Amino acid sequence: MKSALTERLPLARPPKILCAGGAVQDIIMRVEQFPKPGEKVTATDFIITSGGQAGNAAVAVARLGAVTSYIGALGDETDDVANTIIKTFAGEKIDVSRAIRVPGARSSASLILIDAGGEKMIATRRNQGLAEASPADPEAAVADLDAVLLDNRYANISLPICEAAKARGIPRVLDLDKPAPPHDPLTQGCTHVIASADAMRESTGMKDYSAALKKYGEGYKGFLAVTDGPNGVYWLEGGAVRHMPAFKVDAVDTLGAGDTFHGGFAYRLAETGDEIDAMRFAAAAAAIKCTRFGGLMGAATRAEVEAFLKERA
Repeated sequence: MKSALTERLPLARPPKILCAGGAVQDIIMRVEQFPKPGEKVTATDFIITSGGQAGNAAVAVARLGAVTSYIGALGDETDDVANTIIKTFAGEKIDVSRAIRVPGARSSASLILIDAGGEKMIATRRNQGLAEASPADPEAAVADLDAVLLDNRYANISLPICEAAKARGIPRVLDLDKPAPPHDPLTQGCTHVIASADAMRESTGMKDYSAALKKYGEGYKGFLAVTDGPNGVYWLEGGAVRHMPAFKVDAVDTLGAGDTFHGGFAYRLAETGDEIDAMRFAAAAAAIKCTRFGGLMGAATRAEVEAFLKERA
């Protein structure tokens, strides 16, 4: 399914994608089961890496082969957390030249436990000094891109990028993880909105996906979908709710799976313009990630996604 915006020939080169929004440091441990209050448990694996919606998506997009850049607010030059995030991105060949180092601020960090079933428990320390930062030159940031992927938890970064990308007429994919009404300026500015299950429920006050999607679609007329982990993705098409099941895998670590889906969707959408194909590609990338420990360090390459899809054909 192609929209008027994406009705074009497939790209003959790797897509150029900018991920805008939050990046944090993830401190991840794997345990057999989550501890009860006051209880001690033994961890079997441990890793420190980058995370956050836009940060995770940037790694996912880069692993798939896109020419990837990141823009977002980070701690200042003395912040070890921010420096680690930058180093991780550089190792993934992500352009961080537009990352905003905020004087006196400290980047966010998350402590994450992953249990034997791949489920997660997260505590995040967020820094208030990052919410006032804004891109210096949004027009230059999107000048030669094929698509942007936006994080709605940092509208101070995402909205100016969205407006500049809209002026260029390129796809704007929104990761709706924070509840927001359909008339929100960032939502309205995007061509594609993919919400988490919780965000869609809280945004509409409805538990049923069909009812929630239709309700949200009354105020938003672009491509609208909601992801629900192992239950797959639901989307609106011609006023009807459609469903694509998730690929069945033995989950080891679900951390960042939703962000991987968004990254895979934006990558494939920029490449082909086909939304159905982009969702299937994204679902495969997310499924592979879930089979690997380490958050987005388990993100798949394009070759791995293509092999996975071929096996599941």
